[in-house]
Amino acid sequence: MNHDSYSDAYISGILDEVKTVAMIGASANNVRPSYFVLKYLLAKGYEVWPINPGQAGKEILGQTVHASLDELPDVPDMIDIFRNSDAAGQIVDKVLESGRLPKVIWMQLTVRHDEAAKRAEAAGIKVVMNRCPKIEYGRLSGEIGWAGVNSRTLSSKRPTLKAGFQHRGLSGDKSG
Repeated sequence: MNHDSYSDAYISGILDEVKTVAMIGASANNVRPSYFVLKYLLAKGYEVWPINPGQAGKEILGQTVHASLDELPDVPDMIDIFRNSDAAGQIVDKVLESGRLPKVIWMQLTVRHDEAAKRAEAAGIKVVMNRCPKIEYGRLSGEIGWAGVNSRTLSSKRPTLKAGFQHRGLSGDKSG
């Protein structure tokens, strides 16, 4: 996998397939990127499990915060890592050792660990690095263009409106 460039089909395939997201490094501070990514993913119909040992047992946006991946009710479809690159490598190794493998490991903007990505991919896990699912979802759905940002997607076709406030989906229903 070339982690310098992802096809739109690869990213949209992940965003369409995933239903549950474990967010490592979730913050209760409403000006932190992890807070508004968590809020955005919840609004798009994903089930998000925040992970932050310092906030364990509390709630962020109505979601119970867990201390670690081991405390989650199930194996998440995707692990979204809001930690630095070195920590991301350690997280990937712990995931692989646990045997509780997600479909996807997603490393946020500026987070990249090529060796960990190779190990995860060897175990059958899709990997995305140095990208944000909120930005990618908005870009691929066209809603990022509402703010005047060039989404690199040009179409005369109107996106299908889904239920909820300004909710436009990538494809199909995320609830089922």
